[in-house]
Amino acid sequence: MVSGYCVKCKKKQEMKDSKAVTLKNGRKATKGVCPACGTKMFRIGG
Repeated sequence: MVSGYCVKCKKKQEMKDSKAVTLKNGRKATKGVCPACGTKMFRIGG
C-alpha cells in the first residue's frame, strides 16, 4: 500500500484504490482515496 497525506484528515493515511499515473512532464505519481474520509489523495513520485 502507498501512503500519502490527506488534506482533510491532516495526517498520513494509506491510500485505498491507488493507481500509478504519469504526469504531462513524464514524472510518476499516484492517485488514490483516503480510507477514513473518502477524499481524493495525490502523491508525486513512486
